[in-house]
Amino acid sequence: MSSREPTSGQRGSRNEKPLIAVTMGDPAGIGPEIIVKAADRDEIQHCCRLLAVGDASILIAAMEMTEVSLTINPVADVTEACFDRSRLDVLDLENVDVAALASGEVSAAAGEASVTYVRKAAELAQEGLVDAIATGPINKSALRAAGIPYIGHTELLAALTDEDQVTTMLVTPGLRVVHVTRHVPLREVAALITKERVLETLYITDRGLRQMGFEIPSLAVAALNPHGGDGGLVGREEIEEIGPAVEEAVREGIDVKGPIPADSVFLQAINGAFDAVVAMYHDQGHIPIKTHDFAHSVTVTLGLPIVRTSVDHGTAFEIAWQGEADDTSMVEAIRLAAALTDRREA
Repeated sequence: MSSREPTSGQRGSRNEKPLIAVTMGDPAGIGPEIIVKAADRDEIQHCCRLLAVGDASILIAAMEMTEVSLTINPVADVTEACFDRSRLDVLDLENVDVAALASGEVSAAAGEASVTYVRKAAELAQEGLVDAIATGPINKSALRAAGIPYIGHTELLAALTDEDQVTTMLVTPGLRVVHVTRHVPLREVAALITKERVLETLYITDRGLRQMGFEIPSLAVAALNPHGGDGGLVGREEIEEIGPAVEEAVREGIDVKGPIPADSVFLQAINGAFDAVVAMYHDQGHIPIKTHDFAHSVTVTLGLPIVRTSVDHGTAFEIAWQGEADDTSMVEAIRLAAALTDRREA
């Protein structure tokens, strides 16, 4: 079997569709809108059973704004969900005052609410009450205002599941990217590119792709410096840190090549040479993903004991609650969560 395509899987003896918990995200952002739009799509109805985790009053308001034909079914427990085509089941945490919500604005209350949804969904997944979670967008400034000590979903979920080797993979049709560093200032990146960090990222990526169904994942590692460092003329990270990490990974049985200059490695992956690229920093990996196919891009958290996917965009406060938000990334995140659940159980 080629390593280019993941193997398909079934849910064993279970005949029901996978149950996906989708978190509402920041209620002041576009999360509620894209959830109700996605929930009404036939492709979502066909691939999974959906349980929103959020505030029913907010989702009712989003439903009315978008004129989606579904009705909201608030439930207090997963067992109360009906999974009917005409309704969206919502595990109602009742933690948002609709009248007081300032749409499109940063608030501590909205930040706290968005994290509560993630915590509850993660709890359900760890208890086996849902098969996977797909998360709506949260806002870093709102988290900070609420005193939340995490910069995003990845760090929060790592803490909630007590995992310390966790990272995010960006996925869009034809390209997958994992990062060695993420939310750090660019001036600090070089000091964080160590053999140990690169090697750890390769381990997580290889293991994660195998869980996704790739028999022998083929990986590429992007160089940090222009022209791959030009033999040390424009940087030595490739010689002293990245190269040695790749060599050790190869010795341990990982199919990986690099470091390869970043201005060519992503195109090689798009053309089918690699299953995933390990990028050195945030924008080095995000730019090719979003240029290649932003609308369909999603994220997958690797290293967790649960399946978690997410939209690959933010809260978009500038268009929130105006009925303009595109739900494509949410649809793709839910579909991928369902597919990954199938593959883990194959």
